[in-house]
Amino acid sequence: MKKLISRSQEETIALGEEFGSTLEVGSVVCFFGDLGAGKTTFIKGLVKGFSGYPSEHVNSPTFVYLNIYESAKTVYHFDLYRLKNSEQFISMGFDEMFYMAGVSLVEWSEKIEDILPENRIQITIKHQGESREITII
Repeated sequence: MKKLISRSQEETIALGEEFGSTLEVGSVVCFFGDLGAGKTTFIKGLVKGFSGYPSEHVNSPTFVYLNIYESAKTVYHFDLYRLKNSEQFISMGFDEMFYMAGVSLVEWSEKIEDILPENRIQITIKHQGESREITII
């Protein structure tokens, strides 16, 4: 387990970029945290660090559930805020993305916790006053 503290949006992106550079193809990273905690901000940096895809073009797929970022490596970015349950996730064929040649990033992972791969990485982001506490397990 690793704990990080971010004091700004820029720092959160930088921490995400550093973390993303350590990921291997096939990784599934599950994000937990309240609305507005900084999950997408961290993901902006992570995507750039992993694949080289420009962070300014990364945004949360709240209304479409999935954005795919293709660059040197592929990133599957899920936002499951509006999803009802894991059955809905499976019915859309999204679970297959976990086994593709890329990295899967899942915001609101608790919606499908019962079907998440066992060897996943979990990141929880919490407000700590003006800063954010980022816990990586």
